[in-house]
Amino acid sequence: MSYIVELVNGLELALTNLTSPPVLAFALGALAVVMRSDLRLPDPIHTWLASYLLLAIGLKGGVALRSAGLDQLAGPALVTLVIGISTPIVTFAVARRLLRLDTSNAGSFAAHFGSVSVVTFTAADVFATEAGFGVEGFMASLVALLEIPGIIVALLLVGRRAGASWRSTLHEVMAGRSVLLLVGGLVIGAVASDASFARVEPFFVDLFTGILVLFLLDMGATAAARLRASRSIRPAVIAAGIVLPVVFGSVAVVAGSLVSLSIGGAAVLGAMAASASYIAAPAAVRTALPDADPGLSLGIALGVTFPFNLALGIPLYTAIADRLS
Repeated sequence: MSYIVELVNGLELALTNLTSPPVLAFALGALAVVMRSDLRLPDPIHTWLASYLLLAIGLKGGVALRSAGLDQLAGPALVTLVIGISTPIVTFAVARRLLRLDTSNAGSFAAHFGSVSVVTFTAADVFATEAGFGVEGFMASLVALLEIPGIIVALLLVGRRAGASWRSTLHEVMAGRSVLLLVGGLVIGAVASDASFARVEPFFVDLFTGILVLFLLDMGATAAARLRASRSIRPAVIAAGIVLPVVFGSVAVVAGSLVSLSIGGAAVLGAMAASASYIAAPAAVRTALPDADPGLSLGIALGVTFPFNLALGIPLYTAIADRLS
């Protein structure tokens, strides 16, 4: 009987996610591409929305860091670092041995899946909160911690610079918009006074979900267009874009539960580990691995893994976290 109840609860979580405005907006954007509609936001608007989300996440994480003790952060931070090192290693091995990708494309695949999608984190955070599960405020700081190691480890696994110096590659990663806005927002939120943050809170907190809906509307169109343009990708690679996230996400949920994260926190950590970068990783790969096919890893990350996590992965990781509690 308990299994039936758990199944019903899991289906309710999935239905709640599938009928949420962010997910429906993503589906609308994808539908627009299928219908050959001109529903696309101008590039400057897309860039502004992405910058807003990154800075807002950093600010909220920085504010939460002020009240988080070292004992609360140590375990989750260590687990996040282990995830950032292990996921690109596993992905690289799978890409080389099972998917039979060449070294450059395997490194690119590892960099994308070893890093993190900030938007997937955001969607998971919103979903967990709306489902009634508390999420630790310092989770945004773990996003910043997970963003960089996977890319560096992937490039080390390739073992060559492929025409680009490590200095230029690391500069591309560290000075990239996503890392700079996340880390900068964390610092600003951590040092800002309560009174000063209260003046910008309506813009960066109250409007956050609404702006996320607009961003995912455009992301739906981008993902559908990328997937349609990547029809030559082998089915095995597409399958890896689903299986690897499920494995990484499930293991991360268990690890998060073991270091005393809440149900929502463990679920969000699972979504982070299951996600694939489509902002920081492509920029670094373009500099360090110019021989890699830019449409392969990005096409899977954006056209397969991202929509899978958005529709099914997030409620799955939440259900696992709830089951472990």
